[in-house]
Amino acid sequence: MFKLYTIEGKIEIPPFLFGQEKEVSARIILSEDYEGIITRNYGFIIAVVDVLNVGKGIIIPGNANTFHEVEFTILTFRPTVSEVVQGTVVEIVDFGSFIRLGPLDGLVHVSQICDDYISYEQVGNRFIGKETGKILEVNDQVRAKIIAVSLGTGRSGKLGLTMRQRFLGKEEWIETDIEDSIAEKEAKLAGPSEVEDNSE
Repeated sequence: MFKLYTIEGKIEIPPFLFGQEKEVSARIILSEDYEGIITRNYGFIIAVVDVLNVGKGIIIPGNANTFHEVEFTILTFRPTVSEVVQGTVVEIVDFGSFIRLGPLDGLVHVSQICDDYISYEQVGNRFIGKETGKILEVNDQVRAKIIAVSLGTGRSGKLGLTMRQRFLGKEEWIETDIEDSIAEKEAKLAGPSEVEDNSE
């Protein structure tokens, strides 16, 4: 999900930055150009971590800037389908809940919150499971699985999430799933129960 990439590019350094080290000037320009954008190759670029090399400047007649080849490292957030992520519920609306996953939010549609009929309670701004009684509210910490990724270019992207499967959702839901799983395994190990024969 979070990855470091070393990439190469070209920058223009304007005259008002000439008084600084090339690396400092390059970092300022690269931060403005790259931080906070989404690219198809790298995902959401969080930060320019380091400027590794700034080439010699080229001057073009009629332009006051200098042009440089540059090599630098970026920190990115690149979600992938089927990845399990941890986040915080930041908003609940009638069609689902939005989960904050670092620099991006993902949507858990109401049909994907849990394996139960879910109703939206507008007064409490929460979801409630009809049979399980599971409640989902703003600020809940949850674990979800990414089921759709749509990262365009620029500054917007969409993530689709699910919490319907076992071991996903709020911490107490996961603890219940673990307890149920242990009980099922113990029942399998014990074998079939013996039935008394009273046909005498």
